[in-house]
Amino acid sequence: MSDMEKIIFTTDDGECEFFVLDEARISGHDYILVAESLEDEAEALILKDISTEKDPEAVYVPVDDDMERSAVAGVFAESLGDIDFE
Repeated sequence: MSDMEKIIFTTDDGECEFFVLDEARISGHDYILVAESLEDEAEALILKDISTEKDPEAVYVPVDDDMERSAVAGVFAESLGDIDFE
């Protein structure tokens, strides 16, 4: 059993759970690296917090911009060490 934090996201399609692998604040924006499982080959997503002060909970969206994703992935790779972003 892992003590890694798992969070539930509510989407248009329902709820999904992700493990939070890492988090970072870059240029005033908060990002989290999440995965559905802790397996070695699990797919990970980089999510950006786009919440406003009026939002009762955090609002995250996947980072789609290639340059932004590459820059944030570099920060997570430095933090986590042995991780491969494709």
